[in-house]
Amino acid sequence: MVTDTMDETEFAELTERHRRELRVHCYRFLGSLDEAEDLVQETFLRAWRGRDQYAGRASVRAWLYRIATNACLDFLDRTPRVVPSVDLPVAVDSHLAPRPAAAVPWLQPAPDDLLEDAISRETVELTFLAAVQYLSPRQRAVLILRDVVGWSAKETAIALETTPASVNSSLQRARAELKEQLPSRRTEWRVASSGEERAVVSRYISAITAADETTLAKVLRDDVRCSHQPGAGGHDGPHPTWYGGRATVLEGWAPVLRGPMELSMIPTRANGVPAVATYLRHDGRFHAFALNVLRVADGQVAEVTTFAPAVFPAFGLPPVPPEAE
Repeated sequence: MVTDTMDETEFAELTERHRRELRVHCYRFLGSLDEAEDLVQETFLRAWRGRDQYAGRASVRAWLYRIATNACLDFLDRTPRVVPSVDLPVAVDSHLAPRPAAAVPWLQPAPDDLLEDAISRETVELTFLAAVQYLSPRQRAVLILRDVVGWSAKETAIALETTPASVNSSLQRARAELKEQLPSRRTEWRVASSGEERAVVSRYISAITAADETTLAKVLRDDVRCSHQPGAGGHDGPHPTWYGGRATVLEGWAPVLRGPMELSMIPTRANGVPAVATYLRHDGRFHAFALNVLRVADGQVAEVTTFAPAVFPAFGLPPVPPEAE
């Protein structure tokens, strides 16, 4: 129980147990690990300052979730963000719409060890996190509290200082918008087992490091989709970009596959799916190049979402591959 007579040590012992899940909550809300960590710190600061207002009518966990949600809403009020439209330069087959994850430039991947306590794996996938960013902040809050955290309309209304009727109306609109943003084929894929994922990733790494385009073509689905965040994987533009189709992807990767550069790759995991850290040798040294987050479906790679190496530290990835040290 939080009381206004607590000292900082007692308060920290009571609230720190919720840090991980609050970080995941803020991450779902904002799509950014860095911002999520900042907002968790803001949540604890607000909770400490307002501890005399805690009346014990809700659990400490629920109290903290309410504070975190409103901290996220306040953050977005101060720093509004606009998700780029589909009119950005894009090379993608029309049947691969809607927008891929990389259309959200601030989206960051998260290592699996952070997400161990996630209520639902689907709610931390990149496709879900990106789609949520297209909702208004209030719709986002309602959707996450109702459909992810599992709160009732009444509990959500209290947290957001509104009415249950307003919550239900917002939830209906948020669900409809989310359905529009999520790829319909997402539900058509057969979910890969962990063993199948490892086998596919192994073939993917072997084919790329050996510059074996024939084998790589067999690893990639015919309708594979690839997306790049700004500054990721050779994409130097200021906006995210994406392209689709096996032939288009192979042609886009030709400079690496057919050039003189040597690659080294380390498998890892992000957002509940396989990922691969890529290092590129040039000027006689290996350099961190990109983190590729993979979606494996039906025994092949269906999606590759590429992030800049600035995310490597969050995954405990070294600046150079171990064999190059």
